[in-house]
Amino acid sequence: MRRILATSLAAALVASGAVACSNSDDTVSDKADEAISTAKEAASEAKEATSEAKEATDKASSDVLKVYSSRHYDTDKEVYEMFEKETGIKIDLVEGKSGELIERISREAGDAQADVFLTVGAESIAQLVDADAITKSTSPTIEKNIPDNYRGENWMGIVSRARVIAYDKDRTDPSLIKSYEDLTKPEWNGKVLARSSSNSYNQALLSSFISLWGKEKATEWAQGVVDNFAREPKGNDRDQAKAVVAGEGDLAIMNSYYLVRMAKSSDPEEVKVAEKIGLIFPEKTHVNLSYAAVLKGAEHQDNAIKFLEFLSSEKVQEFIAENNGEFPLNPAAPMPEMQKSWGEFTIQDLDFATFGEEKPEATLIFDQVGWK
Repeated sequence: MRRILATSLAAALVASGAVACSNSDDTVSDKADEAISTAKEAASEAKEATSEAKEATDKASSDVLKVYSSRHYDTDKEVYEMFEKETGIKIDLVEGKSGELIERISREAGDAQADVFLTVGAESIAQLVDADAITKSTSPTIEKNIPDNYRGENWMGIVSRARVIAYDKDRTDPSLIKSYEDLTKPEWNGKVLARSSSNSYNQALLSSFISLWGKEKATEWAQGVVDNFAREPKGNDRDQAKAVVAGEGDLAIMNSYYLVRMAKSSDPEEVKVAEKIGLIFPEKTHVNLSYAAVLKGAEHQDNAIKFLEFLSSEKVQEFIAENNGEFPLNPAAPMPEMQKSWGEFTIQDLDFATFGEEKPEATLIFDQVGWK
């Protein structure tokens, strides 16, 4: 482009000189006319090149989707690659902890620096709605693929996971546990394992009980579990399963999808643990969601909706469920064999758009009962 502009300038200068001498020499006049014509052509070429450069820049900008995600799974990265290959839209990914990203999104509300937010735990939906940080996240395709109890105007459930009770298949009779309340019975004193109260999965579980049972009963439940702890809460969900097999306790609260991930692990010790662990799905099992939301002020909202439609599709739902151990939300997606082996179970009747409002109360209850 610089060369074109230089040529244009030079031609214009020649033309000026030629015009100055035109009265004395017709030949010079002809040359001046020729130079002026050349200058016009060069200017036209420069304008065309500028237009083409702008079109290329605009196209590059439109073929991008900026994503904030607290889902740190290899499976998700494979899904991103599938989307890029299918649509030509490149994903610009920023990963972080859920709370940190939610705080960032709240600060950027209305002037989003990303297009889509992916996270675990529907309890944060209410927080983002209150911050006016998310916008329309649905379409006819999404509404067809995802049942209405797993989506809202400004969010879409991706997959679900159940918070269940793990036990050693050789040592514990699962018929003795029918509900979460059974964890508080005297016969399980010194036998219950759990991770800390700061864990979002436990906060969501207790929040659901506050929503469904009320504060008083939820507090009694939390106190009863603390009274039956086999040890002080520590570790992640995998550690709870390992502790059960090691005999540190008989029952553990954990998410079901971890058992699938352990069964598929490259660590043979984790595979052995998974083989020994059974899962109890209590009456009205607590199910939480991974969800997606389009951010208000997003630069690439059309691409964001395309991405959510892609996540809701049968093939992607099946892929995530098979490889990450979660449950598909699209009814057309087949259930993987391991999840299918657990059988059918009833789930809590929660309004995922509002139950996060109970989270502050859950935190207070945990502190009150000494669930560290």
